[in-house]
Amino acid sequence: MVSGASRGIGLAIARTLLAKGYSVSAGARDPERAKAGLKGAPGGDKLLCARYDAADRTSHEAWLGATLDRFGRLDGLVNNAGTSNTFSIEEGEEAELDALWAINVKGPLFLTRICLPHLKAAGNGRVINVASLSGKRVRNENIAYNMTKHAVMALTHGTRRIGWDHGVRATAICPSFVATDLTDGVTKITREEMIDPEDFAEITALAMALPNTAAMAEMLVNCRLEDTL
Repeated sequence: MVSGASRGIGLAIARTLLAKGYSVSAGARDPERAKAGLKGAPGGDKLLCARYDAADRTSHEAWLGATLDRFGRLDGLVNNAGTSNTFSIEEGEEAELDALWAINVKGPLFLTRICLPHLKAAGNGRVINVASLSGKRVRNENIAYNMTKHAVMALTHGTRRIGWDHGVRATAICPSFVATDLTDGVTKITREEMIDPEDFAEITALAMALPNTAAMAEMLVNCRLEDTL
């Protein structure tokens, strides 16, 4: 199951996993857009596109149910769906803060909760949380985004702890700037210098494929030099 799979990182991850032979359940607020984006992808006969809205808890249950109906089991979950805004310590409305917590934190938390029994049953289940280097340090004013990505790191380590004895391995992948529409307004570096979504997808596939004896809790992925990382 890959959330936020209609564009950007999620779409690239879904396409890459299909090409590697995985059965993929692509969750998106607009499943038709996901289907269009993955049209013609290798392994498309192993694809399910379903509605998933991180802020709508009923869609979580429905997506999981559709996935189990189609494939009969669940081996991996990629919590990728997320958003950002400019809420800072000094400016911003509470509704903006609440929106980020609902999508970036509550979404993956409650989706992980309902998927975990199935991942435990698999014996080698994987949870990949797309976090951010903003979950490791703070370098901008968007404090709400930074706070939610720090929370995703805590969620990852908590999942890793409670799933370990059941073969579940959880990994937080923390990228710097990725060339998607989320970074369209970034001027610090050029698009060409940013992480390509397809490269990020390969990193995700690696985390999914590693054996239980070689799990990585965190993967920090940067496109520029930072002395502290």
